[in-house]
Order: sequence, then C-alpha cells, then structure tokens
Amino acid sequence: MKTFLPEIGKPRKADPEALRIVALGGLGEVGRNMTVFEYHGKLLIVDAGVLFPEEEQPGVDLILPDLTYLEGRYDQIVGLVLTHGHEDHIGAVPYLLRGREDIPILGSRLTLALIEAKLKEHRIKGVTRVVSEGDTDQLGPFDVEFVAVNHSIPDALAVMIRTGAGSVLHTGDFKMDQLPLDGRITDLRAFARLGEEGVDLFLTDSTNAEVPGFTAHEKDIKSVLVNLFGQAQRRIIVASFASHVHRVQQVLEAANEHGRKVAFVGRSMVRNMKIAQDLGYLDVPPGILIDMKKVDDYPDDQVVLMSTGSQGEPMAALSRMANRNHRVEVGEDDMVILASSLIPGNENAVFRVINGLMKLGAKVVHKGSAKIHVSGHASAGELLYCYNIVRPAGVMPVHGEWRHLLANAELAEQTGVPEENIILAENGYAVDLVDGKPHVAGAYPTQDLFVDGSTVGAITEADLKDRLTLAGEGFVSVFMAVDLSRRQIVAGPEIHTRGVAEDQTVFASISPKIEAAVLEAIRNGTKDRHQLQQIIRRTIGRWISSKLRRQPMIVPMVVVV
Repeated sequence: MKTFLPEIGKPRKADPEALRIVALGGLGEVGRNMTVFEYHGKLLIVDAGVLFPEEEQPGVDLILPDLTYLEGRYDQIVGLVLTHGHEDHIGAVPYLLRGREDIPILGSRLTLALIEAKLKEHRIKGVTRVVSEGDTDQLGPFDVEFVAVNHSIPDALAVMIRTGAGSVLHTGDFKMDQLPLDGRITDLRAFARLGEEGVDLFLTDSTNAEVPGFTAHEKDIKSVLVNLFGQAQRRIIVASFASHVHRVQQVLEAANEHGRKVAFVGRSMVRNMKIAQDLGYLDVPPGILIDMKKVDDYPDDQVVLMSTGSQGEPMAALSRMANRNHRVEVGEDDMVILASSLIPGNENAVFRVINGLMKLGAKVVHKGSAKIHVSGHASAGELLYCYNIVRPAGVMPVHGEWRHLLANAELAEQTGVPEENIILAENGYAVDLVDGKPHVAGAYPTQDLFVDGSTVGAITEADLKDRLTLAGEGFVSVFMAVDLSRRQIVAGPEIHTRGVAEDQTVFASISPKIEAAVLEAIRNGTKDRHQLQQIIRRTIGRWISSKLRRQPMIVPMVVVV
C-alpha cells in the first residue's frame, strides 16, 4: 500500500464517457464533506458541509469547501444529495445556493427540515425533494438509489450512483449499531444486493477506521446518564451537538426518571429539537420541557440544561457559561456533562472550557472520565464486514484525516481489494472511473474558503497571519511627513504601539536611525512613498527583532507634502 501522494498536475478536461469524482472537502480532515460527480457534462453533488475554525484562525466563523471548481458551471448541476443533517454535511448549502438557488436538494425528511430552517435564516427559498430508503431517482445522467444507514442522527442515507462509466456506492457517515434507539439499522441486505449488482467504487466513511472492533451501542449511554443524574446535587448541564437527536432523547429519559425538568439552551439546539419533536423523531415525556426563561422558577436540583458548545466553540452557550458571559451562572457543585466526542483540532478549546467550568466549582464529566459518548462512525470490524458484504471492485476512503484514510485503505486491501484499485486522495483530486476502473487523473488546486461575519472568501491566509501577529506580538505604527522638493523631514518619526509590553520611551534610541535612513534615501533621489515606508519598516523591524526579541506588525505611514 502506497502511503504517500505524489505531486500531480491539473487534470485534462473530463472525458464525457468517464465518471469524474472530485472531493472538495472531507479528505485529510474531519468535516467539510462535499463530493462532486461529473458525467456527460453534468454535475451531481453529494453533501456540502463546513469545517469549524481552529485557534490559529481567529475571527473565522466557518470554513467552506473551495467552490472554485463549480464557477461557471452552476447550470450543469442536476442535484444536491444530502446524506444526513449534521453541519459538516449541510452547513455550506446556503453558500452553494448563492451560485444558483434552484438546485434540487434531495434528502430525508429530517435532513430537509433542518436545511430548510437554515435556508430560511439566509433568506433562501430552495427547492427540496424528500426521499427515503429504497427510493430511486433520475438526476440527469445519474441514476441514484438511497439506502438506510445508522448514524448519530436519525434518517441518514447512503447513496448508490449508477452511470454508464460505472457504479459508486457512497456510505455517507454510518455505523452498524444493531440495537439503535429508533430501530433503524444500516441496511446490510441492500448493501449485499448492490454488491451482487456490482459496485465499481466504494466511498466509505473512514473516521473510526483506526479503532478496532465495533462501535458501542447508543443505548448504552442511558444507564450512565441515569447514574450520573442520581449523583448530581444541583443543576445538571449536558452539552452535545445540536443535531444529536438520539443523545438528547436519552437525556430527556434520564431527567424524567429523576423528576427533573429540561430546558434547551442555544439557538441551534432549540431550533433543531423543535423540528425533531414536530416530526416525531424526538419523544418528549409530557410536561418535562420548560422554557429557558422559567429555569429560575425551579430548584437547582430539579433542572437539566441541554446545551450546545461541546466542541468549545467560542460563541456557543457552554463556552459563554465558562467565561461568565451567559445568563446561566455555573456554580459550586453543578454537574456539567460533555456528551460528545472530541473532534481533532478542538482539543485546546474544549480543555479551556473544562478548566473554566471547574474554576467556577462545577464537576465536569467527559468521555475520558465516564462512558457518556459513543461514536456515530463504523469501527474497523464494521468496515471489514461491509467490504466482505459489498465486495467492491475498487475503494476510495473518504471522511477523515490522512491516518484515517490510510487505515481504511489497509482494511480494504486485507479483504481482497487490489491495491491498484484503492484510491487514496486529497481534496481537489480528480478520480476518473472508466469502464469500472478508477484512476487519479490529476488534481485541481484548492484552498480554504473562510466565512467571516457576512463576508465569504475575502479573508485570506495572509490576513489570518496578520491577526495572529497582532494577537501574539502587538502592533507598531510609525508616522512621518517629508518634503521631497526640499529633501527634508517635516514631522516625525512618531512611533505608537499597541499590545507591546515595553514602554514607548524604549523606542527613543531608534528614532534617529529611522530619520537618518529616510533622509539618506530622499537625498539620493527616492521619491516613491512605498519605498520610503519599506525603509522605515526594515529599519525599525531589525531593531525590534534584535533588541526586544519580537516580531510585531509594523505599519509605517509616510505623508508627502
């Protein structure tokens, strides 16, 4: 098994008789899942999710797939298939629809209810079509069939895509829980039937490919929650994903057994659980729900708060509680339960929230101290079962970091998939399926697309570097006015700092050197204001680096009079 990706160039225009597969997100990362299928000049998209920012991306709200591949081709899109309703699979849909609002969106009832609420917030109407397991549809040259799979959210679907160039089975996110809360298991009989028909390329969820054995049952969480609720002396705050309906169901049942009321905290939690309840996916015991505004009317030992913020998101409810910036004041002996996994990259943010809550006197329970979370993804044993049931001719691991993709590829090889038919790819790679045989045809350049407030794509990596510099090293501005005709300095240099620990008097020794460097330049005939600013930047920059051991942002300003 090859464990590296060689450098490859941009692919040629797709052969109309080949099925081209381009992942715009979800390869080499956990999140931002989006895959484009191109055949006979038409495009079918599976999922359009987001990635959440890390610490070194200050000010960024979301990270989108690079949609450059679709520019000028929105009229060729025949449909968008959503496998399930998690943000890392639907969060980018409103931004995709800015290119064309009437793209047909296909998904299960719950998935479409969640996306319709999101589109309403973005003032986009959207064109949606509800599908269920067993349904088939024709989207341009693509024949699609939907298969039930079990995940950490109800109504998840896998999709079989048939074309003249070959067939692809895309699992989406899935696991093989044999005792699911809603009784809806992954349809292995359908997988076997599709395998008998012939699956040329199997796109499989890789998130837990490194984990041996089988993923635990979701129902096992309830007894742990009931036990923890019995130990709690005051309020209980449970944090989870805002779309984890099964986890919320078990919190409701555990609270009901202990006679506690439950209030949903966080806008997305309130919205999603209202949708799930209205559609019958969330079974709410009578009288258990209370409005957040009524929480103070009940004794602390009779309340459970079901909150967002399990990943340390700075604006989510739990983070704001830890920072004392929320109406809920966490206090001594409150119990906080983080009922979720730790997404790679979020570790520091989550630990910061845990530490903040513990400083306030709360008892914090997390996956490391109690079994209060099970994954929504298939472990290695389940993936082996799937490979042996489907018997695919080729495999392309998706949805995971490089280590996950590689582990998944090795599982496929162990079950007999030829190494040459196992495709390891990164975002932007073009994989062509010709006569049922996959190969890498090249790679399109991709980059992160940042959402910062109302702007999309305006923030660059250079901007983020500047923000980090400002946060870590501070800011130094230098003002100077020069008279080029008389070759004199009229005013300055005036030096101002922000975020620099040293007193401004320390810069007195560098001012004459800046003045001398500028005078020398203008007396030698330099008239370009930008060149003079660069001279100032280099002069003070070298001095700050050697004397203060810092590298702040330096902003020189030269006014020519």
